[in-house]
Amino acid sequence: MKRKEKMSVRTMVKAGFLVAISIVMTRFAYIMVPLAGVSALRISFGDLPLMISGMIFGPLVGGLTGFAADLIGFLINPQGPYHPGFTLSSILWGVIPGLIFYRLKGEKNYEKIYSYKNIFVAVFLVTIVVSLGLNTYWLSTLFGKGFIILLPTRALAALISIPLHTVIIKYLMKYLRSYI
Repeated sequence: MKRKEKMSVRTMVKAGFLVAISIVMTRFAYIMVPLAGVSALRISFGDLPLMISGMIFGPLVGGLTGFAADLIGFLINPQGPYHPGFTLSSILWGVIPGLIFYRLKGEKNYEKIYSYKNIFVAVFLVTIVVSLGLNTYWLSTLFGKGFIILLPTRALAALISIPLHTVIIKYLMKYLRSYI
């Protein structure tokens, strides 16, 4: 029988640090890459702390981290009108990897749990569902542009970000081992 895990103060503090890192990386440390002079692609690593939160602490804390990061980030530095869809997306950045790694926690070997393959699967799924699916839909409804029109540039960003996020998370998990 599995024991119920409670959210400790230590977990909340660690999740709070990940919220702060996500806000800074999303709102202040990003790059706008112009594409063909028509549109721009925003490259940010603000979703990495949300995924790490889900991987380490599970889907509940991962989702709460995403929720807090989006709302607090919007209050500090809004980058357009508030859209609740993006809050849902932020929640899912933590929940989806949290669900994947929650199932892997039965494994006792740290290296097997946080292998490149498992991290890649989590990053791939969350990027396809959230970035390519939901966020493209939210942007199309918010700005009145067609979903298919926005999809190619977002797919290009996903092709770059999936392997990059996988390598960065794997590298960070190597150093976060003592904190897990």
